[in-house]
Amino acid sequence: VQLQASGGGLVQAGGSLRLSCAAAGSPVSRYAMTWYRQAPGKQRELVAVVSSDGTTNYADSVKGRFTISRDNAKNTVYLQLNSLKPEDTAVYYCKGPRYSDFDSWGQGTLVTVSS
Repeated sequence: VQLQASGGGLVQAGGSLRLSCAAAGSPVSRYAMTWYRQAPGKQRELVAVVSSDGTTNYADSVKGRFTISRDNAKNTVYLQLNSLKPEDTAVYYCKGPRYSDFDSWGQGTLVTVSS
């Protein structure tokens, strides 16, 4: 059971990226899946959540710019990042709930937004 985050990169302010979190070993549809991020020198913070019933929630700082989604057939969770700002620069992680099959941080994917 594992998660593999990918899709990060270097982008100019105002640009877009799509992050992917590919899961193996257990269906992501079973759990609430969360994207977190950790900027240099800062604590890790919650970015977006998609519940098992498809309900989504976002941090205030990304509402209207980021979209979390899930493709059950591909067993993958996505995070679409639009209108990126330099303050969105961080390592982004996907994770399942505590004690779930996906309760681990993994290596994350780095997003760098230049001004």
